[in-house]
Amino acid sequence: MIVSLAGMMVAACFVLNAHAASAYRVVGVSDGDTLTALGKGRERVKCRLYGIDAPEKKQAYGQASKASLAALAFGRSAMIDVVGRDRYGRSLCKVAVNGLDVNREQIARGMAWMYRRYARDANYSDAEMAAQAHRRGVWGDSDPVAPWDFRRSRHGRF
Repeated sequence: MIVSLAGMMVAACFVLNAHAASAYRVVGVSDGDTLTALGKGRERVKCRLYGIDAPEKKQAYGQASKASLAALAFGRSAMIDVVGRDRYGRSLCKVAVNGLDVNREQIARGMAWMYRRYARDANYSDAEMAAQAHRRGVWGDSDPVAPWDFRRSRHGRF
């Protein structure tokens, strides 16, 4: 009896600490890893997609990545789970549209890298390896440049 009570207490802690995703409508796409959504109370949230880093707008595949995210989410209802904040104050979000993990899908399409510096999701890693193996999106280039390297280079400064 004590063991089952302890097990129930542990389970309750997980439920209490779980993030609750909320329903939003995606009203804007800034680039391949940033979108804006409105909640039912008209609250606006600017989301940086958690665990991914997409090419910059002026980088190869930057516009294709933005178009991919727009095709997945723009104008649609989305379940958004805010998991933190980035250094610019944007909400870090996991986004799902009709049950599809949009963050992972951007990686699977080769439209974003897994941001290993911040994410540890094995599903994202698997999606990136598959995209590389099938030469999807950025992985079709002979020498793709990661967005963090592009930003760091003098060519990436705006």
